[in-house]
Amino acid sequence: MSGIVTLGALAGHFGRDVERGVAKAVGIVEAARRDGVDLLVFPDASIGGYLGDLRCPNPAELPPALSPDGPELAAIIAAAGSMTVCIGYTEADGDRRYNTAVCVSGDGILGTHRKVHQPAGESLAYAAGDAFGAFDTPVGRIGMLIDYDKTFPESARTLALDGARIIAALSAWPASVTDRAARLPADRQARLFDLYDCARAAENQVFVVSSNQTGVMGSLRFLGQAKVVGPGGDILSTTRSKGGLATATVDIDGEIARARRVLNHLDELRPDTYRALCAPTPASSASSSPALSPQAESGVPDLS
Repeated sequence: MSGIVTLGALAGHFGRDVERGVAKAVGIVEAARRDGVDLLVFPDASIGGYLGDLRCPNPAELPPALSPDGPELAAIIAAAGSMTVCIGYTEADGDRRYNTAVCVSGDGILGTHRKVHQPAGESLAYAAGDAFGAFDTPVGRIGMLIDYDKTFPESARTLALDGARIIAALSAWPASVTDRAARLPADRQARLFDLYDCARAAENQVFVVSSNQTGVMGSLRFLGQAKVVGPGGDILSTTRSKGGLATATVDIDGEIARARRVLNHLDELRPDTYRALCAPTPASSASSSPALSPQAESGVPDLS
């Protein structure tokens, strides 16, 4: 689809009760469709909830792992109709479980992303994905990221180079667990969450539709702050720290063309100069440690 579309990013609380979560999601999809939303992005782990403790996940309290062919996603697909919907859940694949996002319409699953980047602790609960790829949808070419993925500029850049015009960033992103602020808007992770959304949009000159969980799961308190960001890095609509739906009606092709008219970042890349981009660093060996530290918190969500 080219031309005018309405993008929606959801901030909301979704817990362990799968049946209740599916029913809630279906209701939100149906309401959004009546309101003319073309793309609706749910938070990470909307079906079955997220982890309650990232430092030492309890195996008995992990989110239920579901089949992509199961009745849960089938219900979302049936509700979507002509809409495009991105939603997160824990995917079962043999004896492995993945933190997964799927993009669906009434025609079925259009694209899948398994979270690649895992902060310390999450690897105890999930296997890691190994790729980023864009795919075609009724609202245009989309790529997906799951929370910590967007901390790494290479993730969004890979999607943009694969033709993504919209990046759906699904999150279960909490406030700091080591230095929590009294008010969510003042939390260091609230600042970083917004910063990453705007930076990924501006540096790739694409739209970012960023969702997030709200409320509390175990020891984690989620930030909300769902938003739609334009290709210039400007926030077009946001829920702030509250639950709700941030929407923006935009001309995808027109706004991206305008952003790239003089300075086209993707055309002006110099990959021949980035030789050290994927080279190992002395810090690499330390990154596998599950320990929390103030340094680890300087640029990442606290193990989320």
